[in-house]
Amino acid sequence: MNTLHSLISSLFLFSCFLPLLLSFSPPQTHLPMQCLDDQRSPLLQLQHHLYYAPNFTFSSNFDLWDVNTDCCSWEGVTCDAYGHVVGIDLSYKNLSGSFHPIFNLYRLQRLNLAGNNFNTTLFSYGFDKLQNLTHLNLSSSCFHGQIPVEISFLKRLVSLDLSNQDSCYCRFYKILYPGFYYCFLLPYELQQPLKLENPNFKTLIKNLRFLTELYLDGVNISTQSAKWCETTSLVLSNLRVLSLSNCGLKGPLCSSLSRLSFLSKLILDGNPISYLPPNFLEISSRLVSLSLGNCNLSGHFPTEILLSPKIQSIDISANDQLMGQLPEFPANNALLSLSLYDTNFSGKLPHSIGNLKFLTNLELSGCKFFGPIPWPIANLSHLVNLNLGYNDFSGLIPSFHRLGVPNLENLNLEGNKLFGSIHSSLFTLPSLKILSLGDNQLVGKMDEFPNASSSLIEVLSIGNNYLTGPIPKSILQLPRLEWLYIESNSFSSMKLDMFVQLKNLKGLDLSNVSLLIDSDNRSLTFPQLESLGLRSCNLTEFPEFIKTQDKLVSLGLSNNHIHGVVPNWLWKSSLSMLDLSFNVIDFPKQLPLSDANFSFPLLRRLRLRSCNISAFPEFLKSQENLEYLDASSNKLSGPIPNWLCNMSQLSHFDASYNNLSGSIPNCLDNMSQLGSFDVSYNNLSGQIPNCLGKMNALFSLNLQGNNFSGMLPKFSKATQLNFLKVSENRLEGKLPRSLAECTQLVVLDVGSNMINDTFPFWLEKLPYLMVLILRENRFYGQIKHRFVFPTLDVLDIASNQFSGELSIDFLQPTRLRSLKIGGNKLEGKLSRSLANCTALEVLDLGNNMVHDTFPFWLEKLPSLKVLVLRANRFYGTISKIDTERGFPKLRILDIGSNHFSGDLSIEFLQSLKAMAKMTNDEKAKLDYIGENYSQDSVTIVNKGIEMSYQKVLTILTCLDLSNNSFHGRIPEEIQMLRSLRVMNLSNNGFSGEIPLALENLKDLESLDLSQNELSGKIPAQLTSLTFLAALNLSYNQLEGSIPQSNQFITFTNDSYRGNPKLCGLPLSRKCNEVGLPMLPPPGEDVDSRLYAVSTWKIALIGYASGLVVGLCIGYTVLNELGNKWVDKFKKCGKRNRRRCR
Repeated sequence: MNTLHSLISSLFLFSCFLPLLLSFSPPQTHLPMQCLDDQRSPLLQLQHHLYYAPNFTFSSNFDLWDVNTDCCSWEGVTCDAYGHVVGIDLSYKNLSGSFHPIFNLYRLQRLNLAGNNFNTTLFSYGFDKLQNLTHLNLSSSCFHGQIPVEISFLKRLVSLDLSNQDSCYCRFYKILYPGFYYCFLLPYELQQPLKLENPNFKTLIKNLRFLTELYLDGVNISTQSAKWCETTSLVLSNLRVLSLSNCGLKGPLCSSLSRLSFLSKLILDGNPISYLPPNFLEISSRLVSLSLGNCNLSGHFPTEILLSPKIQSIDISANDQLMGQLPEFPANNALLSLSLYDTNFSGKLPHSIGNLKFLTNLELSGCKFFGPIPWPIANLSHLVNLNLGYNDFSGLIPSFHRLGVPNLENLNLEGNKLFGSIHSSLFTLPSLKILSLGDNQLVGKMDEFPNASSSLIEVLSIGNNYLTGPIPKSILQLPRLEWLYIESNSFSSMKLDMFVQLKNLKGLDLSNVSLLIDSDNRSLTFPQLESLGLRSCNLTEFPEFIKTQDKLVSLGLSNNHIHGVVPNWLWKSSLSMLDLSFNVIDFPKQLPLSDANFSFPLLRRLRLRSCNISAFPEFLKSQENLEYLDASSNKLSGPIPNWLCNMSQLSHFDASYNNLSGSIPNCLDNMSQLGSFDVSYNNLSGQIPNCLGKMNALFSLNLQGNNFSGMLPKFSKATQLNFLKVSENRLEGKLPRSLAECTQLVVLDVGSNMINDTFPFWLEKLPYLMVLILRENRFYGQIKHRFVFPTLDVLDIASNQFSGELSIDFLQPTRLRSLKIGGNKLEGKLSRSLANCTALEVLDLGNNMVHDTFPFWLEKLPSLKVLVLRANRFYGTISKIDTERGFPKLRILDIGSNHFSGDLSIEFLQSLKAMAKMTNDEKAKLDYIGENYSQDSVTIVNKGIEMSYQKVLTILTCLDLSNNSFHGRIPEEIQMLRSLRVMNLSNNGFSGEIPLALENLKDLESLDLSQNELSGKIPAQLTSLTFLAALNLSYNQLEGSIPQSNQFITFTNDSYRGNPKLCGLPLSRKCNEVGLPMLPPPGEDVDSRLYAVSTWKIALIGYASGLVVGLCIGYTVLNELGNKWVDKFKKCGKRNRRRCR
């Protein structure tokens, strides 16, 4: 009872004092309160100091606020209940000027100046005066220089965003240079405008312990980047968002990130963190968003992350060594966005992708997915962006329809193997803006589609297919169409003026189509284009309608028949990219510099490849802003001009395949942006200048095929170097050990020089080295090593002085694609560990001293295409062949000049499966063995003379058993090898008649049966081999008349020499009525066998010279040539990852 009384008394007293207590509490925020004068004054000063600058120059005064109203009601201003300004949001107003007055608003809690154009440093601003600040956003406003230490004093900060200053400068460059499209081409210092050096990253964050959001994307933190992860984990325990993309972070992700128990967003794109910690699954299990694009990740990505119940957004794109497959997705998966483009993900897309009901963004382009595109993908109703381009998808395009994907804006299926027709329903998707179907195998006529006038389509790409018929009129009625790509199809002839009705058109590519342009085309009222592609249109002159195209940014006129001087009116003031390659053109010797039409300050990319020019055009001297110049394959002579060094923005220079002479200018170190420098195959000489080894932006250096001498320079500062090619020069000395510091090196080619060194095992430290070519130097010593080159794909050490037994234990067997070790002094048995090299395509160990039996155990290699055992000490019969397994891909087999013996077994011929059959598609493709960055070469040996050719065609099938001790009859089963193009059985003991079955080798282009014991007549059926371009039957026991039709009338005496019973043309011995030879005329040298063997040449005349012969071998010696087939072109360089010529 007493307790109840006390409670009632307390409640009574509380009710009495409640009004008094309320009188002392602060007023509520919803009550009206006018702005205080001491707050109004700084705001007025701020309005006076700021101005609008949408083009980064003064436009007008900042008059957003009405001075006659209460400042707390002004746009972007927030006050508390007392009239103190606590928030300012002036984001994305295109403002510039000074914002010093803000720092007199001491109560300020939130400041947002993002997306403006200030273009200044932050040093002069007193951030430490704003001690109440909790949210600071200065992103994307063109701030540069050191981040001031005063920001680290803002101990109440909850959110700090200083990110993406480079995107602001990209906006600036696009305004300054209308042809500027690619932000990655910004000057180096503007790619990371803000930096953290003093204070460094640790100093900045050490007092900011309440931070939950940290955005420093594009801030240069590289000076102390190795410990960023541990520092963050230790100091910022409340962090929810960590965004540090493109900061130059070098260290890997640390396991201690698991301490950040609240972390939900992790964004680290563009930092070489390389690998994930063992506990990354634990770290990622709490994440809602994960972004690790372009982080040099490799290995297998844990697919469990894709199934995490919390994860909504994953971006691991642009990690080209990162492997994985998509899992089966459960129903109601939470994923909203998945970006895997440019990775090594593979496999089929699961049908369960249809369970991603909330998915809005799916980007899988540039991977290795294959198979049909699953139809449930066409029913993801929230999907906005679908990009499946450049994979190996096949089959028909799924039936996308209005109800299934009502929100789809971007559909990209280009660069696959999709076939069938393009259904008109695609054009009726209600939200579609971009439709990309180019580079597929789509066929047939395109139908008209309804309601074209209401379509939202802005971009249509259907080029590089097999489409026929006329262009649908519906396409020409799309009201919003801006970019149209229909190049390289089989459409009916079209006239240029049919595109005039597309009033909003900005880009048009009509390359390689049947295009009709009236000779009087100057009066065409064409839309003002920004991009125009007329490559391979059979143009004979520059189209005059271009005269009125005053907004052209990109113009492609390559591969036409244009000739004469380039007219002045072609050079538009807006022009940024111009391609005139593969035309016979010239430039005026003197330029009308006073002519305004000849001013082109925006020109960035210029391609003049194979234009027959003999001097660099004069106007190039003044193009200091040029970024890309290709003048390769011309007739340029004289020295490399010194004015090249004035092009401080030049990132790519290619003058390969010319007649340039002299030395490389030392002033190249002025070109700080130079990323690719190619002067291969000229007549340059002297030493390679040291400055090339000090250029930290240099990505590719190609000096092949010149006369450079001396030693290679040190490359200790060329830390970005990916490709170094200096083969075919006169370099000597040792390999510089500084190459071990080029940690990005992918290809190192020093072949065909005079370098005298041991095998460079010290290069094993290079984490990305894939191609190592040391051939034709003076390397020596044994090749034994206990460490492994983890990434090496191609090793070519042929024609050196290596000795001892070959061990390949230093190579990663599952990576090795090409191993060429011929022309050394290697001995012993063939290493059985080669059987573990499951990716091996080329094995060449010719011209050594290997003593072993035939390596039939290599038949288990599924990819082996070339096997050269020539000129060793192999012996025995070839009989232990598994005909079921066989050699499934072997197309070139050269075992000549060994000690093999016995019959030519049928089992052996049956094992050569790839020589037995080749599809029409395989025959049609002129592909080469090897990847783009290193295509394999072949060395042809003729009586001690070596001839090296590059690029081996995959359509070549070659069997060379010459110079052995095989005997017996040539089996009729030889006809199984129906894809053979070259067969050489010379210098053996084969007897009996030439098999009639040879007539079934319809692709045969070279046949050498010389120096055997063959007898009987030459089968007349061989004249049906209409591709036969080379024949050698010399030094046998053949008799009778030589067949006289088709290719046989083109062969010379050398084809039949040493067969005294043969008669008829081309021999001088005539046949009598019964086909027997008459007595030889006086002077016939029947003992000229040695002469014939050493000088016999292939005839490439006649009316059906073989395709591969025509492409590949030209005149050379048959006796040792028949075992190789080659294409003498320049080896390809990336891409992609690597570019290809």
